Amino acid sequence: MSGSTTRAIGSKNVSRRTFIAGTGSILSAAALSAHATSAHAATAPVTAPIDPGAHVRALVVGTGYGGSVAALRLAQAGVDVHMIEMGMAWDTPGPDGKIFANTTSPDARSYWLRTKTKQPLSNFLGFPIDKDVPRYTGILDAEEMGGIIVYQGRGVGGGSLVNGGMAVTPKRENFGAILPSVDAAEMYATYYPRANAALGVGTVDPAWFESAECYQFARVGRKHAQRSGFPFVFVPDVYDWDYMKQEATGTVPKSALAGEILYGNNYGKKSLQKTYLAQARATGKVSISPLHKVTSVAPAPGGGYTVVVDQIDTTGTTVATKTVTADKVFFAAGSVGTSKLLVELKATGALPALNGEVGKGWGDNGNVMCGRANHLWDPTGKVQASIPCGGIDNWAAGGAFAEVAPLPTGIETYASFYLSITNTPHRAEFSWNAQAGKADLNWQTAWKQTSIDMAKTIFDKINAKEGTIYRTDLFGLYKIWGDHLTYHPLGGAVLNKATDNYGRLHGYAGLYVIDGSLIPGNTSVNPFVTITALAERNIEKIIATDLQGD
Repeated sequence: MSGSTTRAIGSKNVSRRTFIAGTGSILSAAALSAHATSAHAATAPVTAPIDPGAHVRALVVGTGYGGSVAALRLAQAGVDVHMIEMGMAWDTPGPDGKIFANTTSPDARSYWLRTKTKQPLSNFLGFPIDKDVPRYTGILDAEEMGGIIVYQGRGVGGGSLVNGGMAVTPKRENFGAILPSVDAAEMYATYYPRANAALGVGTVDPAWFESAECYQFARVGRKHAQRSGFPFVFVPDVYDWDYMKQEATGTVPKSALAGEILYGNNYGKKSLQKTYLAQARATGKVSISPLHKVTSVAPAPGGGYTVVVDQIDTTGTTVATKTVTADKVFFAAGSVGTSKLLVELKATGALPALNGEVGKGWGDNGNVMCGRANHLWDPTGKVQASIPCGGIDNWAAGGAFAEVAPLPTGIETYASFYLSITNTPHRAEFSWNAQAGKADLNWQTAWKQTSIDMAKTIFDKINAKEGTIYRTDLFGLYKIWGDHLTYHPLGGAVLNKATDNYGRLHGYAGLYVIDGSLIPGNTSVNPFVTITALAERNIEKIIATDLQGD
């Protein structure tokens, strides 16, 4: 990794001191094939900084799920595509020989332009666990706004780099509340299957699950859920399950069984670099500019759009500003990135005809976390796979779906850990703060109480049945709920409101939104399969109707 200030990762045997220092980074974010590390470099599209004055047919702003779908399908339709990515390419090993830092030992690679880690779990046994790190364009952005921390992936592959890979298709009966203007029949017949196939989604082998040491924590979670009358469901994932079995036998380098997740996964997880972006590379029509950030999009005098792009170095310093033109621009910078950019472009006069729905309908997917302290006869295991494989479904009765999440510390914790997704009705709005020169979010911290109440419909009952209590040492002193964050930002440019029913921005032909900002705040489950499937639906329509004769 050129210019890295990282230090080598230490022994995989985790001491108590290392555990306390690193526990907060163990949580799988999603609630987040046996390729070697070099596979990233071999499968990602060509990274070539865009030239000043360049003209491209399609410019895609972001390389996450929606952007990767758009790039691949446009390229397959014969369109040359250039993708702009604010983060790094993540294709070169660091001093330890691995591309990504280990979850228990965050270093410069771990955080986006921070000098101190901002780990999801801030405390353990009364001790704060965040540590100083060099400022660097690391892989995880803990962006603080409006009283909430939004965790986002930074790099080629976006959120697929840092999530737990939980690839969940919502129950069909819930879909009408997620995307009311979209035909559910065609989504479930065509676009969800297409997305699941392209992402490489699979489910843990149930027979192997029953005996695997690394899923003792999940079996304990299942037992407690079922004894309280809640259904436990196996949850699909984009991890290579055959690779994980080999990890368990010690025949391949460990990845999930080494706790890798929050700061990237070096081997077994099928991130977008190995799926959509690998296919995009094969077309020969997609290139990417890492460490580039779009700052302006405005109509060009001769048609199309003038796009201003800042190139940054690994300290975040702008080293060049480029102006390019594009016939069509696809906004895929993620819910926060796309929303903030569009709000700024409207308010500052670059795209004044954007409608009043831009910036609205933003939500946190109802994310809230908690831990439970189990009895000594219910150990959850020293070895825990960092990839979740199951959840507790109380959506219909209590408005909550809870991942049985790992806490792979390398020591026994007797703790059950959960990331809940809840049916919260609260939606926030981005607005332009001219004085500060930035977009603000009017999130209210009190809104999280709704999510807590819904999660309690599961965990209060389990605690009462098992005679257990909540952990109070994970999110601050005597604080039970992780109610300060989200891993699943959604909304801000809602489908059929800020855009038409296929993501075309109102007021400007050739401008599109194709990421999670189209989804108004909640998907009832982990959102990336829905983001991917919706992008498949929308880009198919756009190619069929908007590119004819180009």
